[in-house]
Amino acid sequence: MRDTETKPQQAVTGLVSFVGAGPGDPELLTIKGRKAIEEAGLVLYAGSLVPPEVVACAGPDALVADSAPLTLEQCHALVRDAALAGKNVARVHTGDPSLYGALREQAELLERDGIPWRVIPGVTAACAAAAAAGVAFTVPEVTQSLMISRMEGRTPVPERERLAALAAHKTSLAVYLSAHSASALQAELARSLPPETPVLCAHRVGWPDQQLHWTKLGDLARCVEEHGITRQTIFLILPGELEKGAVSRLYAADFSHGRRKSGRKI
Repeated sequence: MRDTETKPQQAVTGLVSFVGAGPGDPELLTIKGRKAIEEAGLVLYAGSLVPPEVVACAGPDALVADSAPLTLEQCHALVRDAALAGKNVARVHTGDPSLYGALREQAELLERDGIPWRVIPGVTAACAAAAAAGVAFTVPEVTQSLMISRMEGRTPVPERERLAALAAHKTSLAVYLSAHSASALQAELARSLPPETPVLCAHRVGWPDQQLHWTKLGDLARCVEEHGITRQTIFLILPGELEKGAVSRLYAADFSHGRRKSGRKI
């Protein structure tokens, strides 16, 4: 006799997407990131850093929760329960999840529980600040590198990555999470850079109350104090701004590459 009993189907686990929200401007959210939020049953976002407007595209039936007051374990419990119930999850981070985003520890918990995940990159504050100020990190024949770091706080910084050591390379430098230690930051950088080094203090980049302040390294701490900028401030240290540099060779008539022959006449 044929067995007509219906066997229960195994529940499908939802996909967790770590979405880079960008620095604050909802229009800097990628199309892929927006789609992940729209399709999520749970949208968990860092409300202290990500504007509500960024997650306003969530579906009408989605649970939208602020992770700011939650611990890692509490966040994971919400994500796990939603994913195991078959719902997709958008874990929305400020900037890009790969940079100061607590990505590793969250991913390890998902791996432990057999929950699939992915990362959708976002615009990080360093690039957004440079765009807002109209500056380039790289200057031909002057500097071709960008270093990203921070001052030591509750999270230690390895000795080999002290800012004075990084600044000694005279490359462009983006310093995150350090406005609370502006005087110490200035002193640390001054060990390797002259006081006239240009510095952009960019506060809440991409938010309606964005502030951009140009100063010099010797006046960095005073600039922070005068404008009252603390949290959500990034510093771009730009030694290359002191030099003219050369013109990029990319579009030079005698510069050939796979798409153009040198000396080609138009």
